[in-house]
Order: sequence, then structure tokens, then C-alpha cells
Amino acid sequence: MNKERVKFFRQLLSERLVRASDANNVQEAVETPLEALPDQNDQASVDYDRTLGIRILDRERRLIHKIKQALERLETGSYGLCEECGEEIPEKRLVARPVTTVCVDCKNEGEKRERSFLQE
Repeated sequence: MNKERVKFFRQLLSERLVRASDANNVQEAVETPLEALPDQNDQASVDYDRTLGIRILDRERRLIHKIKQALERLETGSYGLCEECGEEIPEKRLVARPVTTVCVDCKNEGEKRERSFLQE
């Protein structure tokens, strides 16, 4: 990958990292102490919102980790190479999913294996 493309992907990943880091707002809402509400429906709604917030926070934390790994791969020169077959990952896929580590063919194969395993 040439220097111009490395710079492009570094910028793209850095922007996504900033957006994903905004999950701290969700974390504050999740960590706010719960108050006992007299109405069960209100309590259920608060519980649901809190659970949803926790799931979003967990997802964002995993995304932040993947983005940091992708930035490390950019530094080492292994970014854009499929971890399974070693071929270059098409740029369209990297733009759509910059944290990906496998090409489309390997991803499809992995999903086929997973489906067949689940059907057994």
C-alpha cells in the first residue's frame, strides 16, 4: 500500500476512533445509580434503557480495540493483507469496513463453515 493510501486509512481509522470514543456519554448514563420507581412499567423501561446502554457500550469498546489494532497494522505494514490467505484485501472492502482482517472470499468461507457447524 502506498504512502497516500496509508495516510487515507490512518485518517479514516482515526476519525472512527474519535466517534467510537464518544461512547463515554453512554457509559455515564449506564453508571448513573438507579432509583426505585413506584410504577413497574417505568422501572421496566429504565431497566431496558440501561441494558441497551450497556450493550452499546460493550460494542463500542470492542470497536475501539479493533480500530487500535488496525492502526497498529498500518504502522507495521500488514494492514490490508488477509490474515487467512495473505492476499490483499480489496480497497472497496477496506473503505467499507476499515477494521477488517480478512478478504471477502475468506470471510464467506468462514461463514459457510460456521453455518454448517451450527446445522450439525
